[in-house]
Amino acid sequence: MTETLKEILLREIVKLEDEIKSFSDEQLLWKTAGEIKNSAGNLCLHLCGNLQHFIGAELGKTGYVRNRDAEFSSKNISKEKLIAEIQKAKNAVASSLEKLSEADLQKVYPQNFIGKEITTEYFLVHLLSHVDYHLGQINYLRRIL
Repeated sequence: MTETLKEILLREIVKLEDEIKSFSDEQLLWKTAGEIKNSAGNLCLHLCGNLQHFIGAELGKTGYVRNRDAEFSSKNISKEKLIAEIQKAKNAVASSLEKLSEADLQKVYPQNFIGKEITTEYFLVHLLSHVDYHLGQINYLRRIL
């Protein structure tokens, strides 16, 4: 399961990079439409921060310090810098999950989730669904903008 989760998470991170690269106009990365409150750029920063925190810092002990507020308040960061953040997230996921054994997946994840203890495996599956949720939002924004 460790290898499967790593493979799928890394595949989705590549999709994130492809989505960001597909924005023809960098300014569109920071636009919203209708009732959509978060731009593709902010969602990208959020996913990168999320992965670097919950996988990199918590499981891989990378030392990453998250600034969640900046993930949503930062604006007009270049596409190049967003891609660099994606690469950092990709490296954190790859190196952190490389260290996990199947037994580690059954251990309690270091942080409570919605007020309860869960296994690391459960939390990683949750994170994968979180990535895909926001990846779908980014794809939708790219197409409507």
